[in-house]
Amino acid sequence: MDLVSPQLFHFSAGPVELLIAPLRMAVAPHPALQASVIIPAKNEAADLPATLAALIAQTTLNGQLLDPATFEILVLANNCTDATAQVVRRFAAAHPAWQIQVAELWLPPTEAHVGRARRLLMDEACRRLEAVGRPQGLILSTDADTQVAPTWLAATQQAISAGADAVGGRILPRHSGPAQCAVRRQHLHDAAYHLARTQLEARLNPSAHDAWPRHHQHFGASLALTAAAYRAVGGLPVVPYLEDEALYRALLRHDLRVRHCPAVRVVTSDRRVGRVAVGLSWQLSEWARQTAAGQEPLVEGGHQIAAEATMCRRLRLLWRQAQASLSDMLLLAAQLHVRADELASRLTQAPCFGLVWEWALARFRQVQPMEPVPMKQALAEVRQQLRQAKPASFPADRAGTWAAAGAADAALFPRAGRIPETARALRRR
Repeated sequence: MDLVSPQLFHFSAGPVELLIAPLRMAVAPHPALQASVIIPAKNEAADLPATLAALIAQTTLNGQLLDPATFEILVLANNCTDATAQVVRRFAAAHPAWQIQVAELWLPPTEAHVGRARRLLMDEACRRLEAVGRPQGLILSTDADTQVAPTWLAATQQAISAGADAVGGRILPRHSGPAQCAVRRQHLHDAAYHLARTQLEARLNPSAHDAWPRHHQHFGASLALTAAAYRAVGGLPVVPYLEDEALYRALLRHDLRVRHCPAVRVVTSDRRVGRVAVGLSWQLSEWARQTAAGQEPLVEGGHQIAAEATMCRRLRLLWRQAQASLSDMLLLAAQLHVRADELASRLTQAPCFGLVWEWALARFRQVQPMEPVPMKQALAEVRQQLRQAKPASFPADRAGTWAAAGAADAALFPRAGRIPETARALRRR
């Protein structure tokens, strides 16, 4: 279930001026605080009790209840016309051992969207974790119509302890219709496509910190990151919708390690009338419309996915090399339709590979535009690619300086003295 539509996604990487005063919760953080769970809520009085009940039932991986002092739940009720805030307060009063707070705001029309609400909450969560001296503490996002699994928090913390900077959880819809519902069938096709696609990408462009098995989701219903990572990217980009995708892109741009952890799971509502312009409710409605019209969703085909994954791996290996191969540089430059010295300059000067790949992918799609194909055809193509693809690895470079595959990315390939000689050689050509 991929909610990202390139045609609908708009994101500016520039600094965002905060037009709204910072959010401040009334009660100071507990000294033992390790994780802050944030929930944006607009007219969610009906769903919030189940959401909060799932959060206070969090356990360790061994099934023991978590210490309530180690995590808190922060709710922002913005522009509500129902009893959202009162529901949270009543729940908090009935469960005094847990740290549950709610703030009410009435945002102006231009700011009354989930991007602003989630940004206010994440900023406050980050500030509270820093206030108790825990920059590696967790900011965890979920939604008001979502119930997290009992080990949601513990599994997220385990992934962070294993080296991730951020963790996307698996988001499963709570289907309320019949099993043969057309929208439900379409969701299953969509999930099969994206999981197969993710497996192909993992095989052709392996990642030490996000190895297979993994999933494909990094959305607001289950998205966590450390306070330090949040500060590193400058906070959540403020966009009216798909703010979670914008944050994911920012994390990649800074080479922060995002783990798509199958053990982190939530179940969310399958309602088709949502609170945001583009999200799960929009996706479900769109599938219903397409089914009624006899249409099939169009997605990226298997050949394009394989080409992009291979390009990314080759570029990443080149960026990490102590001495880049001139022939490899010329080949990649030709594929991107750029001068070799321009590619060498970008590889030399970029502080993060994410910046190089963002530029290269945009350039690659100009040269080789994506031609969407029907989803069933795309799934067949991806599966064919999987049958043909051999697992990629991290081979030793010519100087023998690369570590064995599977080691942490930070230790795999030294950045020092990467490719200055190659860059100078290309400029002389």
